[in-house]
Amino acid sequence: MATPYELEDFLEMMTAERGSSENTIEAYRRDIKEFWSFIKKQNPQDIDKEDISNYLQALKKAGRATRTVNRKLSAVREYFRFLYTEKEIKTIPTAHIKGPKPERALPHYLTAEEIKKLLKTAENRPEEKWQRIYVMLTLMYACGLRVSELVSLPENCINYDKKQILIKGKGSKERLIPIADSAISAMHDYTSIRDNYLPKGRKSQWLFPSSSASGHFTRNAFYEDLKQLAVLSGISPQKVTPHVLRHSFATHLLNHGADLRSVQKMLGHASIGTTEIYTHVANERLIELVKAHHPLHQKKS
Repeated sequence: MATPYELEDFLEMMTAERGSSENTIEAYRRDIKEFWSFIKKQNPQDIDKEDISNYLQALKKAGRATRTVNRKLSAVREYFRFLYTEKEIKTIPTAHIKGPKPERALPHYLTAEEIKKLLKTAENRPEEKWQRIYVMLTLMYACGLRVSELVSLPENCINYDKKQILIKGKGSKERLIPIADSAISAMHDYTSIRDNYLPKGRKSQWLFPSSSASGHFTRNAFYEDLKQLAVLSGISPQKVTPHVLRHSFATHLLNHGADLRSVQKMLGHASIGTTEIYTHVANERLIELVKAHHPLHQKKS
């Protein structure tokens, strides 16, 4: 019968049958030995679900990351499956044991000051290409567009009288989004130079046509220009991506009192659960504000 110290058969199986790498094998070895050290039992048949649950709780209390806990559980689970297959145990104690759900990463966003710096830099650059980027950046931040939605906007997507933009999102679902006056003004200025981005005599259905092909400006080109703009603005380019601009739109709206349902509609989320992640960001901001400004958090002089 396998004991806590006889793991080689299992590890050999993982190498020969599963093709596990040397690093993976060593990780399995460490994780399983750590498990046995915690359990302090000698016979695998004595291990039950309660032991597994206690082990997971201990890992959590020790501050282990969710990903680490799930990796260790996976190693132990594979080990006990092997013992069951080899008829060393009659039941698998890890059966129906679920690891912790991965924590949902909070979306990154830029501050309003950083957004303004990007816009100002683009607006003040003498090269004509930056005027287009300025307008695209303005629309993306003002309306929370996905980059795929932004670059594929048709020329007639904006109703200037009603100050709205018609977006065709995922699954060809359409949504109307109000446009801020500053974005309307930027669009008016852009329409007078839009044809400059087209080869002479060529027409295009796209609001942001490609200057070198028959289609629209590409998402990759916008991504690269955005990174370059970040550098010109003195902002780390790692912080600035099209998706971060969309996150910034949603976060800033909620921080200024917008209701979740309205933000959901403007972002084009099918489920409000997707939008709720931004409330965590807003709550983090509220906590920071309370700590910074509430009298009870001020240091006594």
